[in-house]
Amino acid sequence: MTDCIFCKIIKGEIPAKFVYQDELMVGFYDISPKAPVHVLVMPKKHLESLRSVNDGEKDLMGEVILTVHNVAKKLGIDKGGYKVVINNGEGAGQLVFHLHLHLLGGWNKSPGWQV
Repeated sequence: MTDCIFCKIIKGEIPAKFVYQDELMVGFYDISPKAPVHVLVMPKKHLESLRSVNDGEKDLMGEVILTVHNVAKKLGIDKGGYKVVINNGEGAGQLVFHLHLHLLGGWNKSPGWQV
């Protein structure tokens, strides 16, 4: 998809602060954080939303979940607790139509933020 901002970030056409990259996944900081740590984790493969996922993406979706867990560990928020949010469709607040998971945490390090 040529107009997808996340595809452009993945291709390096738009800068982002990456915390994770491999052949299938990326993770980068959200530019409008809703928590002390707010990272977007997503497959490089363009899938519009959970509605776009089919049986052929079972392994890919497992990789997404494992990547979220590994990024949480890398950022040191795994033990204190974190949220994972998927906005699925416009009615749920999805703004960019490339499947992505919001990894939110770090509240114990920044008491001014609320869960």
